[in-house]
Amino acid sequence: MASTFYNEVLTDHNINPTHKHTLPDANFKLQGVNPSCGDDITLNLKVEDGIIVDGSYEGVGCAISQASADMMLDLVIGKTKEEALKLSDTFMRMIKSSVTEDELDSLEEASILQDISHMPARVKCAVLGWRTLDEILNK
Repeated sequence: MASTFYNEVLTDHNINPTHKHTLPDANFKLQGVNPSCGDDITLNLKVEDGIIVDGSYEGVGCAISQASADMMLDLVIGKTKEEALKLSDTFMRMIKSSVTEDELDSLEEASILQDISHMPARVKCAVLGWRTLDEILNK
């Protein structure tokens, strides 16, 4: 049952991505590349007064990288830079080790990627958007 839900969420974010489009008024833009499998995204953020008011991504990649970027933007739009960085830290720790149940809940739908840690070749796919987000917000 969990596997079915996982597949449904990944499929939905790939067929009907909410945030995969251009964002002409973005004031932050950064390309993220995963050379090991060819994932290539450009993350676009519109940040005003320290709040991420809009975001999008463009590019190509596997289902995991694209769905993860879409879910990430669902979470961080409307958040402050600090809140977004905290969510990113939680996501990275979830992928690499473990998190508390409350931390896992804070990731909402993105928490379905928790088991990616058991697929080492897919970890870079799942974290591409999040790593790119960290680079933008830490500049």
